[in-house]
Amino acid sequence: MDTKSCGGVDIARVEGEMAVTQRGGPVGSGSDKPGPGVTAVPIWASVVPGIADRVRPLARTLIQDAVEAIQEAVPAYRQPVEGKFGEVLLGSVQAAIMQCFEFIADPTADRSDWLAAFRYAGRMEFLEGRTMDSLQTAVRVGARAVWRHVSVAGQELGIPADTLLTVAEAIFAYVDDLCVVAVAGYTEAQAQASGSYERRRRQLMKLILSDPPAPTQSLVELAAAADWQIPDEVAVVVLEYRTDQHHLPVPALGRDVLVDLESGDPCLVLPAPRAQLPNLEGQLQGRRAAVGPTVPLADAHRSQRLARQAMSLVHRGVLPEVAVTWCSRNLSTLLMFADESLVTHVAQPIRAAFADLTDKQRERVASTLRTWLHTRGDINETASRLAVHPQTVRYRMNQIEELLGDRLNDPEQRFLMEITMHAWHLPDDTTAN
Repeated sequence: MDTKSCGGVDIARVEGEMAVTQRGGPVGSGSDKPGPGVTAVPIWASVVPGIADRVRPLARTLIQDAVEAIQEAVPAYRQPVEGKFGEVLLGSVQAAIMQCFEFIADPTADRSDWLAAFRYAGRMEFLEGRTMDSLQTAVRVGARAVWRHVSVAGQELGIPADTLLTVAEAIFAYVDDLCVVAVAGYTEAQAQASGSYERRRRQLMKLILSDPPAPTQSLVELAAAADWQIPDEVAVVVLEYRTDQHHLPVPALGRDVLVDLESGDPCLVLPAPRAQLPNLEGQLQGRRAAVGPTVPLADAHRSQRLARQAMSLVHRGVLPEVAVTWCSRNLSTLLMFADESLVTHVAQPIRAAFADLTDKQRERVASTLRTWLHTRGDINETASRLAVHPQTVRYRMNQIEELLGDRLNDPEQRFLMEITMHAWHLPDDTTAN
């Protein structure tokens, strides 16, 4: 028997059209395409109902041959037909073939079972780590195997060629329907997994930054669920809040970096600071950042707190406005501003002593005193750093001594002056907490 031509039906041509249809060809295409799962319904209605009863006895053979053809054509499906894989493969093929018979007999037949079967098949493709290509290829190959049997059986049963062509057209549209439903299930599972994954990582980040630290067991369990390897140390990066932050590109920092760009206090948790920090600035996409110190994981909240403090000092003009502020390079300023009321109290006598000077005099005297303190009272070194004559330094220091009295001779007072010098030039409403 020539299986390439049955009852006047050119099987090769029909299979070619089936392949075109599966790639998005003319059947079922166009802007007026019906919703998922109903493209083939009008075509089934034009098939003679009696054909279903005449072909239904072939159901077991159709299912078996379709499965064999699928496993031969799709590498991902070349595995024992057992367990969850066997359940989904056999169940999907059986649902698809049996629904064909139902549609031929009654085009308005309930579609809920096969819709659920192929939506579930699409979900399982994602959960098993396969792409939709495998499932779509399986549908096309299975449909081709079924069509070959139907076309051969149609000749033997004396079914007119025109009727078989209508069946073929219905199968083409049915392939589209099956793929659309399966893709919907796949994308649903993908979206749910992505949402759950991101939600677990946000919960993990919140747990890591909690104060007091969360119980170790809770952290371990949530880290495992979020596919995050617990590090020995971390660094927290606080990002400047921007009203357009939702429209900025997400930094490409790697899957192991925990990211919160949605809240009013956006930040990152870097589990490998030594490797990740050197490339940080280039990945921030225009965001200003403050990098907290590298600390043990249990102290992550402290790293975040210092980074927040550094960002606040940048906004207030205490620290310079740069793309990335490093806490490790500004520890003295962070220490000084840890208790601003105390800083204001300690700095007040110096500021009061300089109050009657003009702005220009105050800056000149303050810079001389700061440099003198840094050089431990070395006049020549102070003059060199200020690019003035040593005699000028002596003159200014005499002026400062008149303003401050015996404080310059007191080691403790000199120490307090040095650690509060950043606050000397700030107005009262800036240093006040």
